[in-house]
Amino acid sequence: MKYLKLIVAVAMIACLLPMPYGFYTLVRFFAMVIFAVFAYQYYQKHCKPLSITFGAFALLFQPFVKIVLGRGVWNVVDIVVAILLVVLWYKENKKNETN
Repeated sequence: MKYLKLIVAVAMIACLLPMPYGFYTLVRFFAMVIFAVFAYQYYQKHCKPLSITFGAFALLFQPFVKIVLGRGVWNVVDIVVAILLVVLWYKENKKNETN
């Protein structure tokens, strides 16, 4: 679980590359599940803003009822989400090192 945020961030960045459509669907499903788990974990830690954020990400990335944003907008969303995940991973690791 320590590197899960980085794995999802790499998957988001990989979505910027021209890949088969099935890859994007797989990443959306994977991201939905992982973001739902993160939302629950942050809810358990009483961190409401991140819980809501990851819950919204889970809904945005769910592959069942597709949200049509266009390729350019999805690229921006993927980059922003990847940056957020890397920043959270870095802050949490830095916090764990000081404890």
